[in-house]
Amino acid sequence: MQIRHLKSIVSAAEAPSRISAIAWSLNNQKLAVAGADRVITLYDETGERKDRFSTKPADPKSSKTYYICSLAFSPDSTKLAVAQSDCVVFVYKLGLEWGEKKSICNKLIQTAEISCLAWPKEQPNAVVFGMTDGKVRVGNLKTNKAATLYQTESCVVSVSSSLDGNAIITGHLDGSINRFFFDDGISGASQGKFTTHTCVPNAIAWGENVVAAGSDKCVVFYDGDGRVLQDFDYSRDEDEQEFTVIEFSPSGQSVVVGSFNRQVGAFITLASLPFCGPSSTFVDRFHIYNFSISKRTWEEAPLKMIENFYTVTSLSWKPDGSRLIAGNMCGAVEMFDCCLRRSRYKGKFEFTYVSPSQVIVKRLSTGSRIVLKSHYGYEIQKVNIFQDQFLIANTPDTLLMGDLASCKLSEIPWQSGVHEKFHFDNPNVCMVFNAGELSLVEYGVNEILGSCRTEHMNPHLISVRLNERKSEKDVKRIAYLVDLQTIHVMDLVSGLNIAAISHDAKIDWLELSGKANKLLFRDRKQQLHLYDIALQNRTTLLHYCSYVQWVPNSDVVVAQSRNNLCIWYAIDSPERVTMFPIKGDVEDIEREGGKTEVIVDEGVNTVSYTLDESLIEFGTALDDKDYERAIILLETLEMTPESQAMWKSLSTVALGDEKIVIAQRCFAALGDVAMAKYLANLNDKVEKTDGEVSVGLVDVRARLAVLDKQFNVAENILLENGKVDECMSMYQEMHKWDKSIKVAEFKNHPDLDHMKRNYFQWLIDSGQEDKAGELKEEEGETISAINLYLKGGMPARAAHLLNKSGLTQVDIMERVASALFKAGLFEKAGDLFEKLDSSDRALEAYKRGKAFRAAVELSRVMYPQQVVVLEEQWGDHLVSQKQMDAAINHYIEAGKSFKAIEAAIAAKQWKKAVGIVDCLDPPESGKPYFLELAKHFASVLDYALAEKYYVAAHRPQEAVDMYTKANKWEKAHALATTYMNPEEVAYLYISQAKEMEAAGKLKEAEKLYLTVREPDLAINMYKNFKHYDQMIRLVTSYHKDLLTETHLYLGKTLETEGNFKLAEQHYVEGKDWKSAINMYCANNLYEDAYRVAKSHGGSNSTKQVAYLWARSLGGESAVKLLTKFGLLEAAIDFATENGAFDFAFELSRFADKFKLADIHYKHAMFLEDEGKFKEAESAFILAGKPKEAILMYIHTENWVEALHVAETYEPTSVPEVLISQAKVAFDRKDFSAFETLMLRAQRPDLTLKLYKDNDMWKECLQFAKQHVPNRVTDLHEEYNRILTSRANSTGGKEEILQSIRMLEQQKDFTRAIDLYLKFNVPQVTDVDFLEQVWEKAAELAMKFVPDRVHEVVTTVCSRLIGIKKFEQAAEFYMSIEMHRDAIDCYARVGQWEKAKEVVNIAPRFGEYLETTYISHLKNQQNAEELVNVDATAGLDLFAQRGEWDKCLEKAAVVSPEVLHKYLTIYSVNLIKDEKYDLAAQTIVKYGVQQSSTNMDIYLRLTREVLHRGSAPGLSAIRELLFKLVYVTASPNINPAFQKYLFIVHLLTLRNYCAKKRELALVAAKQSIALLRYIGEIPPDRAFYEAGHFSKVAGINNMAFVCWNRYLDISDAIEEGDASLLENSDFVNTDVPFDVELPTENSNEKQRDTVRDWVLQVSLDQKIKQEVERRNCDDCGTRIYDASLTCYNCRFVAEPCIITGMCLVCDPF
Repeated sequence: MQIRHLKSIVSAAEAPSRISAIAWSLNNQKLAVAGADRVITLYDETGERKDRFSTKPADPKSSKTYYICSLAFSPDSTKLAVAQSDCVVFVYKLGLEWGEKKSICNKLIQTAEISCLAWPKEQPNAVVFGMTDGKVRVGNLKTNKAATLYQTESCVVSVSSSLDGNAIITGHLDGSINRFFFDDGISGASQGKFTTHTCVPNAIAWGENVVAAGSDKCVVFYDGDGRVLQDFDYSRDEDEQEFTVIEFSPSGQSVVVGSFNRQVGAFITLASLPFCGPSSTFVDRFHIYNFSISKRTWEEAPLKMIENFYTVTSLSWKPDGSRLIAGNMCGAVEMFDCCLRRSRYKGKFEFTYVSPSQVIVKRLSTGSRIVLKSHYGYEIQKVNIFQDQFLIANTPDTLLMGDLASCKLSEIPWQSGVHEKFHFDNPNVCMVFNAGELSLVEYGVNEILGSCRTEHMNPHLISVRLNERKSEKDVKRIAYLVDLQTIHVMDLVSGLNIAAISHDAKIDWLELSGKANKLLFRDRKQQLHLYDIALQNRTTLLHYCSYVQWVPNSDVVVAQSRNNLCIWYAIDSPERVTMFPIKGDVEDIEREGGKTEVIVDEGVNTVSYTLDESLIEFGTALDDKDYERAIILLETLEMTPESQAMWKSLSTVALGDEKIVIAQRCFAALGDVAMAKYLANLNDKVEKTDGEVSVGLVDVRARLAVLDKQFNVAENILLENGKVDECMSMYQEMHKWDKSIKVAEFKNHPDLDHMKRNYFQWLIDSGQEDKAGELKEEEGETISAINLYLKGGMPARAAHLLNKSGLTQVDIMERVASALFKAGLFEKAGDLFEKLDSSDRALEAYKRGKAFRAAVELSRVMYPQQVVVLEEQWGDHLVSQKQMDAAINHYIEAGKSFKAIEAAIAAKQWKKAVGIVDCLDPPESGKPYFLELAKHFASVLDYALAEKYYVAAHRPQEAVDMYTKANKWEKAHALATTYMNPEEVAYLYISQAKEMEAAGKLKEAEKLYLTVREPDLAINMYKNFKHYDQMIRLVTSYHKDLLTETHLYLGKTLETEGNFKLAEQHYVEGKDWKSAINMYCANNLYEDAYRVAKSHGGSNSTKQVAYLWARSLGGESAVKLLTKFGLLEAAIDFATENGAFDFAFELSRFADKFKLADIHYKHAMFLEDEGKFKEAESAFILAGKPKEAILMYIHTENWVEALHVAETYEPTSVPEVLISQAKVAFDRKDFSAFETLMLRAQRPDLTLKLYKDNDMWKECLQFAKQHVPNRVTDLHEEYNRILTSRANSTGGKEEILQSIRMLEQQKDFTRAIDLYLKFNVPQVTDVDFLEQVWEKAAELAMKFVPDRVHEVVTTVCSRLIGIKKFEQAAEFYMSIEMHRDAIDCYARVGQWEKAKEVVNIAPRFGEYLETTYISHLKNQQNAEELVNVDATAGLDLFAQRGEWDKCLEKAAVVSPEVLHKYLTIYSVNLIKDEKYDLAAQTIVKYGVQQSSTNMDIYLRLTREVLHRGSAPGLSAIRELLFKLVYVTASPNINPAFQKYLFIVHLLTLRNYCAKKRELALVAAKQSIALLRYIGEIPPDRAFYEAGHFSKVAGINNMAFVCWNRYLDISDAIEEGDASLLENSDFVNTDVPFDVELPTENSNEKQRDTVRDWVLQVSLDQKIKQEVERRNCDDCGTRIYDASLTCYNCRFVAEPCIITGMCLVCDPF
């Protein structure tokens, strides 16, 4: 236990002011403190004062001379008991909330002074107090009187109650300790004197043990029998004084003992005393003892020393164990925090372990707390919180759980494992799942509510109800799955299963009703079922259900079936359901504020549907048996199926409670006049008797029993009350004469014989011969009874009586046997036939009655040749009866091996099946059974046989899978490599490895990955599971080149996870020790960082880490650390280099003065970089470097400060400052200031140099004339040389032009031309200037230098072309007769007319110009112009651009051959793009041509359009084929086109007729005729359309046949298997059968509609599934009505051009 001072609640006074008593309320909310001023102050749990009040003396007239000796709160925390020394105990009522009115509710005046007080927590009305006269008394708060518990001869000095609140213990002045129990001896412990302490037990307490202490400096612990368990003797410690107070922690496992210690200081000032006023230092001690659960002993913890606390006068431990309050002699009240340890959980909760068995759980967001405590005192080892609400804690032998919302806690015995799973879906119970067993624990109950075995822990598959609805009984039930098809309902109170439901499909949802009397469940087929637990019957509510739920707090069910919302307001009448349509899916049901809404998600919006609350409330009223309210609710409703069901439910419940008037009203509302009148008569009878229905009214009770069809109950009621005649009359009224006669026999009624005769005659008259036969049988008249049985149609009874009596009369036996045979009782008939020696008839009877045993036995004797046939029939019968095992031998006897194998497999008789299979000849004939046998033997671990049959079944991969799951890797791999290719092996092994990986079998998965050489997958697997050592192992073995990279990745990952040691290992292995150092430094683990740096990084790294370590410490600690490592100066250097100058100056105090100057210098450099120039100047001066300050100011152009520093500290630097300032003035073109400053610095030579370097010759020469005249001549010569070298420079353009003019004046034209040509594009950007100077050069050449004309002109032309002056260049080319170049220039700017003018001058370039022009048009994509110049090129260009209309129009103008060419190309392109309709329309538009290529195109187009069936396409193809067949009329035309023309003609005509209602019959006949051509038309579409138009025309027989055929074809297309089709409907017709099926259905959307119609029509007996037929015109054979060819005589009829049917028989 750790005790830490938290705060001072009350500060100490300067004079003694004793805190006499402190007490905490048990709800942890209030703290009461009593001081020497007799005022009680109340504080909240944080120590803030909330209230105070003065106490009153026992005698109001006396003065206040008393003191408060003790305080105690009541168990409910609403009252406070105050014990006073003036012989009184007051009990104040404070209330639970702050601010409630305080009052004195009890005043217990005694005869002696009260010394101590306690209020046991299990005694809410009993306050115990000790008195100075030795009495221990208890105050009864109900009677306001006190009684003596026991009396001693010694003053009571201390009292304490036990932890459980059922006992007290008192200490007395003579050292005796006494004990008293409030349980009247139930505990079995002894009462009276407990033990005798070694001194006066001034301090006593009772926790895990009793502890006492006093003035002898000993702390003694006693066991339950008063023997000394342990003692701690401090009598030899001179610093120790007497013990004054003891306080146990609420768990009883920690105790604090307070004492007073000696003075340790002679004199100190008052200000140094935090707790008390005297001017000496006092040290007080808290002795702390903790109980060791494992050792069962007390162990002393380290002392808690408190200076200046003086004497501890009172202690109080907060009931939750988190705080200890101490008061002293000086009036101080201090709060201490107490805990063993404290931790946080996910940043949301704080756990405070106040004792090994007690934890305070605090929610950080709200501050709310709950105390988690083991009632058995076990140590709490682990605490988890699920869903931020539910607590789960483990101790060695128990499991604790709780709900933070309701503050309910439970503790159950539990041996903790590691596989428990907890579910919190039910707010009242915690579900614990472990090893297939489900345990239920109700919150607040310390025992397991119930348990069951299930493997299905989905919350939708378990339902628990615990008293959720008002009920007289304790209703606690659970519904769960035993397997996926079996539900058990268990009563958790009795522990018995009350219902077992077996279902034929897997169940995916279940839920009990609120009263747990009904169960809803849904299966995988989406069927919703209701099970009535009381009646044990099941009802199917819906055949498709996507959502279902009980409405909260009612028995109303809401479900969704597709787009319908279904509500059962009266679930007792499941046929009464309210339905209305909705859009979307139901999400939830909300019920609050007297309103119930169903929330529906419609995709974009959420809509709520309000339910009828009155109907829902009716169910609640019925549950509460509030019949009047139920009647009122129902009377407000209209009579609907729902309300009618509710009236019925109310009538049933009212009758059960004998509420006749209520039941009468219900039946009246239901319109049941007879029942209402019956109950009215009963009610009248009740009113006449003036009594209750349930007391004394025998007739009424009997009639109610009869009404409920409980005749036995009614009989007992009447007979018990001596009403025999009434009982007999009751049965006679119900026509139960037999019951009436039995009552008469039982009571020896005198009319018994007469009743029997009348009854027999009545039976004969009413045709009840069977009943009459029973009477005769009872009377022993056998033959009469047999005759009556036969007459009454009961031959079996007659046969039984015949056999029983032993009669052998042949005529009677023959009559009975014949009757048995006619009645279908063949076995009994056969037995009689045998007795009559009629073997044939007996055998026939046995066979018809499936009595094969008797038949075989008879055949063995009479008909041996039929035994084998009978054995097979016997086996077939047994199989039909699911008796597979019994059928096996019969099939073997019959020699039917395959049937025997199938029966053996179905019966799970695997050994028999193997024996039969192995005997087959040939062995391959058993192949259909190998796989099933293999799967069985694999399931029973018989791997050898399983492998044998897997291989025989050609399924080796499943054998490999089997071996892999069984961890038989070698066999699996050997088998895989033998029978499978490498790719299949790899795929199989990887798939299996993935499954094992998901199951957590990583080693097995690794073996599989490595087997197929996929180490990367194994590495990735270990990475995902964070098994990094295994990951490194594999990387080392298979990817050594990536080992370093892997180590670094793992290092970063582990660093993120906080695993620094392992991260360091990987960083070091990855040779990135710097990352390890950075990791440790970032987490303030500098010692580890230094270790890594020293081991791996060398001296520099070590120094850097040491520096960072020192920075984190600071001050003298940093200096000591750096000095220890010998790195002080190095650290200073590093600090200055990184800008940490404060740290550097701090360290420099311990370094030499030279180091300080260096720091100042570096600091100045830093300040300069930061722009703090004045501070930097001071630092430079302190560093003894004024020159650096001057340079700094020069750099910032602060010339005043620079001159100031230079003149003050560095005079030799003044010229340097002036020169720098002058250079700046020069750059700013302030040449006057520049010259002045240079002259001040006495540097004219530098002035001349700067002018020359900047090409300022004018200023240079002027300055030289003024200040350096001796340099003028030299400067002039130098300037002339430079000017002549500037021919190519832009700046010297004017100078050069001036020079050129001088050369022209001097007639030096060659040099002038050269200078003109010096101007060029890179130097001059003014193209007009360039054009001007180049033309000038050309003019000079043509005028004055003829020899250079060609050279200069070509140069000038190329340069003009370069600056895009093409026309000027062309003109110059013309001047020197370079015509082709001139044409090129004009062509480049589109001047074709000028180019033609050049051709006029030079005709030989005409062809060149034309070629150039065509190339230009192609480049410009100008097809309109190009086609006029080059038709082929223009048309190709149109085609390339996809402008086919223009292309074809232009081609038609050119020639038919050209049109045919481009029309063919366009058609082929459209076919490639699947634009078949457009292709057909285009061909029709531009003409149908006959050629082999075109025929293929037309054939392809026709087939594709027929396949798609679009109306525009069919119309175009019809016109195309018509022109092809009849317009062109070529003799070589393909005959197929004529057939296609007829098909297209019928389709087109059918599309027209379909739009005319009066032509519906014609459209139907056309569609039926088209069935002949389903090879060319998609068969599914053809049959769909034939059925559709037949249905429209009213030809339902044909529609049924065609649509049925369409569904078969559609299913075959979906399955991809044409073999599924059968052709019985169209046998001997010309409708093709063996046609190729399309890859997908063409009418998918209509298929469900067609299927529904076919199913509906199939139930109509008027419609037959057969085609219409007619007689053949040639041979008269009945043939299919639409057939053109007779299957018998092969006669072929002509088809009608309109309907396509036979021309002769069709009216058209």
